[in-house]
Amino acid sequence: MSVAEAAHRPGNKRRAVKLWLGFLIVIAAGLLLAWWGTQSVRERVVQVDTVQAGKGPRIQAQDGVLIEYEGRLDNGTVFDSSQGRPVPLLASQVIPGFAQALSRMQEGGQYKIRIPAKLAYGEQSPPGIPANSPLNFDVKVVKIVPNAAAMMQGAQQQ
Repeated sequence: MSVAEAAHRPGNKRRAVKLWLGFLIVIAAGLLLAWWGTQSVRERVVQVDTVQAGKGPRIQAQDGVLIEYEGRLDNGTVFDSSQGRPVPLLASQVIPGFAQALSRMQEGGQYKIRIPAKLAYGEQSPPGIPANSPLNFDVKVVKIVPNAAAMMQGAQQQ
C-alpha cells in the first residue's frame, strides 16, 4: 500500500457516527443542565420590561409613588386594577416582588412586570388569586414623592 492510499483510506463510518452521537448527547446534557440550573433563579427574580422609559431618579424604599396599574394572572384574568385612576402607595409596603420592581422604575415610565410566586403572595394569597401564582402587571409611574415614609412618620408623631 502506498502512502497516498493510506492517507485517503475511507474511515470507519460507524465510529464517526458514534463520535457525533456522543457529541450531541454531551451538548444536549449541557443545555438541560443549564436550563435546570436557571430554573431556581427564575423563581427568585422579578422581570421588569421597560415599555417607555421614565426620567429622574429611581424609586427608593422610603419613597411614595402614585401609579396606575393592572394586575393579571398567567391565564390573563385581571385580579386588580386602578382603572386609570392613580393609586398612592409606599414602596416599602408592598409585596417583595413589587418592591423589587419599583426600585427599577422612574417617574413617567411605563413597565411590564412579572413577579414569581415566591416573591408575590406564595401560599398566603388573597381571595381571587390562587396560591403560588406568578403575577403580571402593567404599571405607569405617575409621580414619585421622595422620602414620603419619613414625612408620614413625622406627621403621625405630631
